[in-house]
Amino acid sequence: MFRDIRSIVAKNWPAVLIIVCAALLRFYNIAGYVTFLGDQGRDALILKHIVTLKHLPAIGAPSSVGQIYLGPFYYYLIAPFLLLFRFDPIGPAVGVALLSIVGTIALYWIMKKECGVKTALISILFISFSSSLIDLSRFSWNPNLLPYFSFFTLYFFDKLLKGKEKLYWHAILCGAFLSFSIQLHYLAVLLLVPMMVMLIINVLNSNFYTRGKKNLMKWVYALLSFCFFSSPLIVFDLRHDFLNTRNFMALIQGGKVIGNSSYASRVIETASALVNFTFRLPLDARLNMLLVLFVACGGVYIAWKKKNTFMVLISANIVAYLFGFSLLNSPRLIHYFGPAYLSLFVVVAYFIAQIKNTRAVVLITAWTMLFFIIAHWRYYYFNMPPSNQIVYAKEVADSFGEHINAQPIQIVPLPFTETDGHFRYFLDLAGYNVLPDNSSDQAEELFVMCFSQDCNPTGDPHWQIAAFYNKQLVDSWRVKNVTIYKFIHGKET
Repeated sequence: MFRDIRSIVAKNWPAVLIIVCAALLRFYNIAGYVTFLGDQGRDALILKHIVTLKHLPAIGAPSSVGQIYLGPFYYYLIAPFLLLFRFDPIGPAVGVALLSIVGTIALYWIMKKECGVKTALISILFISFSSSLIDLSRFSWNPNLLPYFSFFTLYFFDKLLKGKEKLYWHAILCGAFLSFSIQLHYLAVLLLVPMMVMLIINVLNSNFYTRGKKNLMKWVYALLSFCFFSSPLIVFDLRHDFLNTRNFMALIQGGKVIGNSSYASRVIETASALVNFTFRLPLDARLNMLLVLFVACGGVYIAWKKKNTFMVLISANIVAYLFGFSLLNSPRLIHYFGPAYLSLFVVVAYFIAQIKNTRAVVLITAWTMLFFIIAHWRYYYFNMPPSNQIVYAKEVADSFGEHINAQPIQIVPLPFTETDGHFRYFLDLAGYNVLPDNSSDQAEELFVMCFSQDCNPTGDPHWQIAAFYNKQLVDSWRVKNVTIYKFIHGKET
């Protein structure tokens, strides 16, 4: 076994070296720099309930717009890491970093098989040193693994299209990974566009009909796989009067999804953001759009001539995502480009690898990577002090201990833009009964956390404060950058 491992490493030592660098950039002092705020605290609490079998959720996190719930896949995927690290919130972050490394290794083997070793090596070079992908890999959040799941969805779809009739596992994996991707973020729905285009092209091929019933069964397996892994969310919608569906329809009808500005300007904005997040090129916005279209359409052309359907699909995904995402009225944030990141890196690598002269490939790759690393030199964890957000949240939560005399308790952060999920996690971990933030039940004690100097804990219109009857301020203390006020129910007069 060890001989086999040594043989694999010896034959792929450049890839091993790159993967080691990728691991260093993702794991270096991860505990000190990890993001652990309200969303991560909320997720950690849900993960704790999963591994302790207290509650097994059928839905995931709500979307930032419209309160449309994602599926629960991410929670079940990452929950074992919280248990493995004995409920330390660093566990899920380590899990995301580890899975991103596994995804990079798998991508290398796929690209080596589909396009050759040059394309594979250049692809993982870009991926390993990309500051955007590194940032997404260093903390726990459902969209952070979407780049990898989107890529594998397209890979298994390509295998499904050209696979042998008796191999149904490609169909099952395609349906599963599509479900997983959409559960990580709804923007993964845009993957269906290049998939449908390739399916139509395949249908027009006479071979599709000659395979007959067996060909149809593969698609049935893919559909059943998708429905099976999406079933918790489907059941939730059925049991709650189609809550998700109604929220989505309300979002569409309210005009909050489709952009109101010029479509052409949104295409330019989307392309510019994609180039900025991937290659950090200081180019004009219109030039960015032309560059993305040149790379994507050029990739389709070259791959089509070489009859490489996988690269046609990957290249088409860039075009589809550019024009599909541009329809939406949404800010162009780093995690919204998850389905396109790996596709763009892989297609650029595919372009470079077409050069026949090996020395020229090495030289171009070296210069490209030198510029790439300089442009991406935003590895803040090498030159900035750590934020220690986990330590901060625990210290603030621990300060409650000597002030809690009756339970359950409720906590409210002010102003309303502040979150408290990270504090709630450590309070729950310490054994305190903290009511959910949306609970209408009366708490025995109310704690108002003020993060600003103009905070009014007594008269603030926050509904939890207003609903706490006969409130009487009995205590206050300051820890870190927050002043905490304790209220109890006063005697009725």
